[in-house]
Amino acid sequence: MADQEHNEAAVRTFLSCATEVARLMDLGDAADVPEALRARHLAHALRKPLLERAHLPEEFFAPLTAAAVYDPDPSFCRWFVEPAVYVFGRRRVMTALLDYLRTGTAAEQAGAERAWYCAHVPLRADRSPAYAPGGSRDPALDESRDVRDEWRETLRRSARRPGRLEA
Repeated sequence: MADQEHNEAAVRTFLSCATEVARLMDLGDAADVPEALRARHLAHALRKPLLERAHLPEEFFAPLTAAAVYDPDPSFCRWFVEPAVYVFGRRRVMTALLDYLRTGTAAEQAGAERAWYCAHVPLRADRSPAYAPGGSRDPALDESRDVRDEWRETLRRSARRPGRLEA
């Protein structure tokens, strides 16, 4: 019974994240869709409009990152990670995921690991208008070698502590 309650809480958390991103995009809350399906419905509705935006206001960053972390399906968290990487840069997204890994709950840490994999999405000028007209972008947005090193070090350290992440 505790697992079912935990799963229901996770679905509600993901729903609140997806609802916030939908609100920011002025897409509505899909109240006519059953609650169990609503978060995935919103995620599907958000995917294309998010990727079509060259810029997103700052207020989108935290909700997009949270939606990626709380999305229980590792196949779909990319729908929130990818537009964040294109618009805000790989470095910033990875740094936010590293923060979840370091300070989050066990569920947030697991979600950060799922989203981390998606944060390595290949960037292509034909995939997002976030690129400059000539197909270029500031390389500093995506330089993340030091963040990747910190990620590995955090996993290594936490693997030695009981009840923490596994490497």
